[in-house]
Amino acid sequence: MPTYNKLVRDLIPQVNEQAGKKCNTRILDNQEYIVELHKKLGEEVSEYLHSQSNQEALEELADILELIHALTTYHGYTLHDLESLRQKKFEQRGGFKEKIFLIDVED
Repeated sequence: MPTYNKLVRDLIPQVNEQAGKKCNTRILDNQEYIVELHKKLGEEVSEYLHSQSNQEALEELADILELIHALTTYHGYTLHDLESLRQKKFEQRGGFKEKIFLIDVED
């Protein structure tokens, strides 16, 4: 039996059961949860960085976005709060569409 010891999406136990597989799970406390969210985010970012196609990249970005949703909620904010802050920063500093690479700044 494979051992995973990692945070998984909420419906994974049911997916396994529907496939005729028994799995053992437990609910993390808040301290464990944030540690595992951080680990999972690192895992998904690494998978994104190593993706071989645009479709693979999109799949990993979707996972990263789901983790961003979970982390936002964990920290006591809503997705509206997150998007409002993102928009404010965009208006003040722009985005990344222009591909600008800063070399240096004179004092």
